[in-house]
Amino acid sequence: MDRFHSIQVFVKVAECGGFAAAARDLAMSPPAVTRAIAMLEDRLGTRLFVRTTRSVRLTESGDRFLQDGRRILLELEEAEEAAVGSHAEPRGELRITGPVLFGRMFVTPILGDFLNRYPMVKAQTLFVDRFVNLMEEGLDVAIRIGELPDSSLIAVRVGSVRRVMVGSPDYISKHGLPQSPKELSGHRLIQALAMETSKDWVFQENGKPVSVRVDPDLRMNTNDAVIKLAVQGWGLASRLLSYQVAPYLADGRLKIVLSEFELPPLPIHLVHQEGRIVSAKVRTFVDFMVERLRAESALN
Repeated sequence: MDRFHSIQVFVKVAECGGFAAAARDLAMSPPAVTRAIAMLEDRLGTRLFVRTTRSVRLTESGDRFLQDGRRILLELEEAEEAAVGSHAEPRGELRITGPVLFGRMFVTPILGDFLNRYPMVKAQTLFVDRFVNLMEEGLDVAIRIGELPDSSLIAVRVGSVRRVMVGSPDYISKHGLPQSPKELSGHRLIQALAMETSKDWVFQENGKPVSVRVDPDLRMNTNDAVIKLAVQGWGLASRLLSYQVAPYLADGRLKIVLSEFELPPLPIHLVHQEGRIVSAKVRTFVDFMVERLRAESALN
């Protein structure tokens, strides 16, 4: 077995968290995967995994080698792309991450269309409401909402979203409409922890930030749950992103509250790692996503 293939096997075992799962993904037998890892460990002179009857986890050496292994495989892919030219047919596995609701509402249908158009590409998604490091997680493309820190990632802006507070017409008719953030103390509040964990909610008035201390009656870790209770008239929900509630605003089940006190919109970017060249699968997918996302009215 050549060195590149043994590294490929090692990275797959690390990503799958087990030998059997890696064997299935690589179309190899479990004994062949085990032999490949054993040979790699012998050649390196160190253990890469700690194996128990229930789990497989990286050693400290294995964790360091995983970063190098991913880099080596990426550079090999770049070299192959350079050899065949920039117009090569997209192929290989594409790994994408983004927020949960954004992934469900936008990425999933676009990705389905992309895979129909490019059958040589396979894809894997990681939709989570947390920051994901592309290199550490072995990912190709991420959707990032918010201002981007300085990094070596290539970023393409595709739109923006508002941070909104919403309530149902039923709740508003029974409890009234707050006229300023200071009046929130008299309302039942639902806090979306995926967006904000502090009890000091920041708004904007006359171009200046205004902080209001609140005591939410309910704090929830999933935006779906927050939206469901808001639609049912349980209370006012904050802080949700405008795309998350767009269908409910369109059919009247929710209304925006305190819109004149909103903070500036947040940008949406597609980001990917920088290399000497960008692989055909990443380049083509990013172009495909950018065109489709910029056409979405909910993101503009």
